[in-house]
Amino acid sequence: MQRAKRLRRPGIVDDTFDDFVRTRGRALYRYAYVLTGDADDAADLVQEALLRLGDSWRRVVRKDDPEGYVRTIMARQHISWWRRRRRERLVADAPEAAYTDVRLDGDSGLWAEVGGLPPKQRAVLVLRYYEDLPDAQIARILGISEGTVRSQAARALGKLRVRRRTSQMEEV
Repeated sequence: MQRAKRLRRPGIVDDTFDDFVRTRGRALYRYAYVLTGDADDAADLVQEALLRLGDSWRRVVRKDDPEGYVRTIMARQHISWWRRRRRERLVADAPEAAYTDVRLDGDSGLWAEVGGLPPKQRAVLVLRYYEDLPDAQIARILGISEGTVRSQAARALGKLRVRRRTSQMEEV
């Protein structure tokens, strides 16, 4: 409620914010889609990130990279949402089947395999190979060390290699 009141006050968000959203909105949505693998989750992620950016726009716009700031918000928010969804919840009746996190709406190929990785590993791969960022910047965005970036990337690539080999062997 407090956030909504602040955004409605005149002068909090100015024309430069509107211009930023208009010019970079689609790129942010594409980035969110690659992170989440789902169009609706991507739209929610962009909206939440832009709300948070709007709250601190005057401070952020004075720096050189407002898009980097919002992408950092998006990566961290995505991991936070994933963690929240994965927590155990007490229920009256046990489920009849195991839970499977389907994230890529039936896409096949590499993106489907990347979608099966844990969120932090997926975020590292997206930032490294899709966004073409160096390890130092990825570490800063995700709030982890460069060593963790490298180990997460190595683990993710290892899992993808094993899955590829397994699927190729099944085809034969």
